[in-house]
Amino acid sequence: METPILIAWSGGKDCLMALERLREDPRWRVAGLVTTVTRTYDRVAMHGIRREVLRAQTDALGLPLIEAELDWPSSNGAYETAFARALAEAHIGTPALHHIAFGDLFLDDVRAWRETLLHRLGWQGVYPLWGEDTAKLARHFIARGHRAVLTCVDTTQLDASFCGRDYDAALLDELPAGVDPCGERGEFHTLSYDGPLFRAPPRLERGESVLREGRFQYTDFMLA
Repeated sequence: METPILIAWSGGKDCLMALERLREDPRWRVAGLVTTVTRTYDRVAMHGIRREVLRAQTDALGLPLIEAELDWPSSNGAYETAFARALAEAHIGTPALHHIAFGDLFLDDVRAWRETLLHRLGWQGVYPLWGEDTAKLARHFIARGHRAVLTCVDTTQLDASFCGRDYDAALLDELPAGVDPCGERGEFHTLSYDGPLFRAPPRLERGESVLREGRFQYTDFMLA
């Protein structure tokens, strides 16, 4: 019997790969996606993805979306409260839900923090991609036909010119040494918008690119 599971959803490539893994695993049935959205900007936290793009994306994936809303700036405590509320909402709709998957790759401190929070809430974390070679994983993402763009770049780790570019083989070839190919240390964040998991991919239009907080370069993408 399949066990229902949620996915912590940022809209980026790693959570998409986690979704693909879970759909290939007969033990799991993906019941929905949970995303943290800032009320202040109507965007996915850190990734900067517009709410309407997020909804078009998840509609194209054929999965229900639960939005955990936060103000910006916000505290860890506020995040944990919003996250707990979203899990409780999902549990009402699907009482058998007790698992949530993350696209985390290798950061032990992040995983430990998640596990502490989930234990307190009575949930269990699942990490389909954990410990995999990120260079191979990045190439696999592209070879599978998935498509994504960089929506945010931390300019203390990677040049701003990478923001807005396609996440493709050419970009991987140009990444400086020390930058993780999957951006796991926060070097960059992505928006997945096409590939084998999408029923009808949203059509996107590129907008302006701006520097925020003197550090993070964001490129806007909107529905065409």
